[in-house]
Amino acid sequence: MKKQIRNFLLLTTLTSMSIYGINKFISISSTMKNLLKNNPGKFYDWKYGKIFYNKTGKGTPVLLIHDLNPASSTEEWNKIYMSLSKNYTVYTMDLLGCGRSDKPNLTYTNYMYVQLITDFIKNVIGEKANIVVTGSSASFGVMACNMNPEYFNRIILINPENLNSLAKIPSKRKNTLKFLIDLPIFGTLIYNILFSSKSVDQKFRNDYYYKESLISSKLLDVYYESAHIDKSHGKYLFSSIKSNYTNINIVHALKKVNNSIYLIFSKENEDTSMIADSYCTYNPSIETVGINHSKYLPQLETPQELLPQLELFLNTK
Repeated sequence: MKKQIRNFLLLTTLTSMSIYGINKFISISSTMKNLLKNNPGKFYDWKYGKIFYNKTGKGTPVLLIHDLNPASSTEEWNKIYMSLSKNYTVYTMDLLGCGRSDKPNLTYTNYMYVQLITDFIKNVIGEKANIVVTGSSASFGVMACNMNPEYFNRIILINPENLNSLAKIPSKRKNTLKFLIDLPIFGTLIYNILFSSKSVDQKFRNDYYYKESLISSKLLDVYYESAHIDKSHGKYLFSSIKSNYTNINIVHALKKVNNSIYLIFSKENEDTSMIADSYCTYNPSIETVGINHSKYLPQLETPQELLPQLELFLNTK
C-alpha cells in the first residue's frame, strides 16, 4: 500500500513538473517577439493594478475601449486611432487583465470595469469624453454612463453583446469551471490549450473577420502574445468571463441613459442586426448603422468603412 502511494505521489509530481515545463515554454515562446512593447505608452496606477494606455492628438477627448477578451488589447484600434487623432484627443487603454495592464488573481466583474472606465475619465482624461466600445465591453460603457452621466458625452457601441447573454449569471457549475481554470498548473494548461495559436487563428477566421485573406500573421501574433503575456495570467479574466461574472443585465440602464447612443453593427453577421433592433426596443433614440464586408472587428478589417461613421457620429450636434 505504501509503495502504491509513493508511486502515485511520484507520478503526480512528475506530471506536474512536466505540465509546468510546458506552460513555461508557452509563456516564453508566445512573447519572445515582444510585439506589444513596440508601443511605449503610459501607465495609470489604478486601485486594482496598473493600466496601460496611450494618448495622442488634440481636441475633444475620445476613449477607445477594446473587446473584453484576454487576447484583446489597444492593438484593436491601431488602424484608426491616428486618423481620429487629427481632430480629437484619442485615448486607448488595455483593460485590467488584458494586454500590458496588470492581470491580478481576482474575480473580474462588470462593476469593476464600470469603475475603471469612470476613474480613468475622471483621473486621466480630466473632462467629459466620448467613448467607443466593442463587443462585450459595450455593457461597461452603458452602465458607466447610466451611473455617472456627468463624465460622458456620446457613446458608440460596435457590435455589442446580445442582451440575453448579458443577463446570464454565475452558477455552481460555472464556479466549478472557474476554480479549475484558476488552478496554478493544471488550470494554466487548460487556458494555454484554449488560447493556442491555432485557436486564435480560428477565432479570427470564424468570428472576427469576414475575409480571411485580410488576416495578417502579425495580427495573430499580437493577439496570441497578448493572451499569454505575464505568465498567462489572463486566465483569471477568462475564468471570470466564462463564469458570467462580467455579465450584467443592462436593460434598465439602457432605458434610462439620456446620452446620445450610436450602434454600429456588421451586416455580414446574421445576429448583429437583430441585436441592434433589441437595443433600440429599449431605447428608441439609439441610432444604428450597418457596416459591409466585415464581422466582429470592423476597426481592424474595414477601417475605411468604419472611420466615416465614427466621425459622423462624433461630429453630430
